[in-house]
Amino acid sequence: MRESGILMHITSLPGPYGIGSMGKAAFEFVDFLKQAGQSRWQILPLSPTGYGDSPYQSCSTFAGNHYLIDLDLLIEEGLLTADDLEGVYWGDSETKVDYGIQYNNRLNLLRTAYSRFADQEKLDTFCRGNSDWLPDFALFMALKDKLGGQPWYQWEQGLKFRQPDAIWQARQELKDQIRFYSFVQYVFFKQWNALHAYANKNGIRIIGDVPIYVPYDSVETWTASELFQMNADLEPTAVAGCPPDAFSDDGQLWGNPLYRWDVMAKDDYNWWIRRLAAAGKLYDVIRLDHFRGFESYWAVPYGDTVAKNGKWIKGPDMDFINAVKRQLPDLDMIAEDLGLLTQEVLDLRDNSGFPGMKVLGFAFDSRDPSEYLPYQFDFNCVCYTGTHDNMTTRQWFDTASEDAVAYAKEYMTLTEEEGLVWGVIRTAMSSVAKLCVIQMQDYLDLGEEARMNFPGTLTSANWTWRAKAGFADQALAKRIRRMTVLYGRTEK
Repeated sequence: MRESGILMHITSLPGPYGIGSMGKAAFEFVDFLKQAGQSRWQILPLSPTGYGDSPYQSCSTFAGNHYLIDLDLLIEEGLLTADDLEGVYWGDSETKVDYGIQYNNRLNLLRTAYSRFADQEKLDTFCRGNSDWLPDFALFMALKDKLGGQPWYQWEQGLKFRQPDAIWQARQELKDQIRFYSFVQYVFFKQWNALHAYANKNGIRIIGDVPIYVPYDSVETWTASELFQMNADLEPTAVAGCPPDAFSDDGQLWGNPLYRWDVMAKDDYNWWIRRLAAAGKLYDVIRLDHFRGFESYWAVPYGDTVAKNGKWIKGPDMDFINAVKRQLPDLDMIAEDLGLLTQEVLDLRDNSGFPGMKVLGFAFDSRDPSEYLPYQFDFNCVCYTGTHDNMTTRQWFDTASEDAVAYAKEYMTLTEEEGLVWGVIRTAMSSVAKLCVIQMQDYLDLGEEARMNFPGTLTSANWTWRAKAGFADQALAKRIRRMTVLYGRTEK
């Protein structure tokens, strides 16, 4: 069956508290998706944002982002009051998230909610059900509070190396803080599960992202350092990135510690299986980030300031994919197969059976035949106008060369009457791809101001875009549905 969906992260939804949340606007967006004939909602990782406010640099691969907790729902539960929110400053911009404001305000309000929370039995049940990750996460966060946010690798030796006596003492000393962070996760998952169930009830399946790497300062590297390329002092020996390309002469230095795939293979990739199993409960479909890194990954010597001195090292390849398919046979996955694609990477994707990604925004910058031109597609792929890492389609038309724009207009039969961006959406919808996903920014015909991320940069623009209130109106839903029906991606 042919399907389609919309890419929009929860943080981009409108709302009164400076960032999109899992409250009223999210439920209304599900209603909009249904009215528009869509069957998928693609979001970015739900984990806590980290360095550069990126959801791809999270301190935990299992925890939820407390910024997404809806405060109005806490008022309805009696855990907060309107007076608690009176006078709290959430920023002046309707269309941008200020993460500094969220950092300063959210946890204080959640501590107030925690002080009024009485159903300890439900919290105990939640803690027991998540005992494989929650105790370490809550301790990690409590220690960070105590130590002024220091990364774990700068903690005193007993804590850094997780010596049993030091860990036991910290758990005793920080009991209430640990309980608080467990409460925060209880609230997050309670709200997420309600939203997820509502989406499924209305025929919407959620596509979520699993980043390939975790950052150095994360619960995972602290608790399972043996799985990462680190020396005896728990310092990375090599870190992740990507080589120089047309967009960057120095490549991109991500800085994440690399995996010891040989060690992971010894227990059939148990760490990854746990991670993907958890993601499979959060989402209906998993988009596996940086898929090419499972075939070969770019390893940069630790301490280098640019990525160009790295080298390709063979990854786990089909051994890993087979382990996942054997242990999690019902997992529905998409391979994020963008970047430098060698024949070996293409073979890995095809042998996995996972659909790859086709981005129309990459198709027209050269007159040479591109794998992103629709006539090159096969059915087992997902067609995008662009992703969170790309320009919006309007921005592409505003900045591309005259020749590239002329080529796009000719190939896609674009007219000003239809709208250039809508013509690109039509091309994606009409393609043979079994799934088509369009950025919400493209349906709104927004330009550079609405771009979600500029890869390889640290700017205040990244991850901040929000839609204005009323963006998902009936007229837009009808127009999307008409095109979705026309190209056989929903029932009439």
